[in-house]
Order: sequence, then structure tokens, then C-alpha cells
Amino acid sequence: MMRRLIALVTMAMLPAAAVAHAQTKVVPGESKTVTATVESIEQSTRSITLKGPEGNYVTMTVPESVKRFDNIKVGDTLTAHYYESLILRLKPQGEASVDTDSAKITPTPGRDLPGGTAATQRTITATITAIDPKMPSITFSGPNNWKYTSRVEDKNALSKVKVGDRVDITWTQALLTSFVEDKK
Repeated sequence: MMRRLIALVTMAMLPAAAVAHAQTKVVPGESKTVTATVESIEQSTRSITLKGPEGNYVTMTVPESVKRFDNIKVGDTLTAHYYESLILRLKPQGEASVDTDSAKITPTPGRDLPGGTAATQRTITATITAIDPKMPSITFSGPNNWKYTSRVEDKNALSKVKVGDRVDITWTQALLTSFVEDKK
């Protein structure tokens, strides 16, 4: 998933870099909704087996932090909404680099069945370390020896950035889950 997000960075960063410093660009990411039915529950291991929309089965262990696990019943429906986005900001000269990571889980209050939101956000400062107009490709480096090279679709966009340009890249991912009681 990180590789796909970085590819989005590469494609979206170039138009953002072509404009004034401190320009911010939001790249909407993937948004999916999946519904599955609870097929079995193993209380002692906190495992549930879900049947997906294409008939596939997935068994998962539910962490102790998830409250109201005992209220889940066979036949209940789990709906999961997944969303990701990317924000790019060309850094002004002299601004300090960033390397942050945060996560939060928020349970949905006032329900008998479990549900809630889990979200993560990661921000790093990356530097353009190489540009190859013949390929065309661009290479970034960042904290913790992070390096990434990708092809660039818009060859003309490479002429608008230079080696040494820095950009803040923020990835956001969120998963919203809820169970609906079986009406049978």
C-alpha cells in the first residue's frame, strides 16, 4: 500500500512543485466500502470468520481493546469504509524537516454492537535527489534511509522541479467499522 501511495506522491508532486513555494495539493485516494457477514465466532480466541461479498472467507482476531465483542452474533453484518488521501506541500527554503506518525482509535458510542474509527497519519519531508528526463523518473529520499524512485508520466513536469527541492508528504488512512444485527 505504501508503494501505491508513493506513486501517487510522484504523480501529484510535480504539478504542485511547479507553483509558488508552500503550495498545498490534496490528492484524493482510494475509498472503498465492504460488507461481510459473520459466519462463525470463537469466543475463547476472540476470532470471527467473515464471508465477503464475493463468497470469500476471512478469519480475524479481534483485539481485547474492542469492547462489546460478546454482542456479535452469527449472521450479523460488518460494514467497513476505508479511505486514504495524500497531501503534498512544497517546503519553503529553510523550513525544518518533519517526520511524524500518529494513530487514534475512536469507538462508536451508544451502540450494543462494536464499531468505531481507526485512523493513522504519517508526514515526512522528502528531498528530490535525482531527476532523469530520459526515463523519465524522479528519486526522493527522506528520514530513516527512505528512498523511492518512480517513473513520471508527464515528462514536461520534470523541467519544473530541481534536485534539492523538498516537499512534505502526508498520508492519511481511516477505517470506519460497524456491525448491524441480523434481523432473522
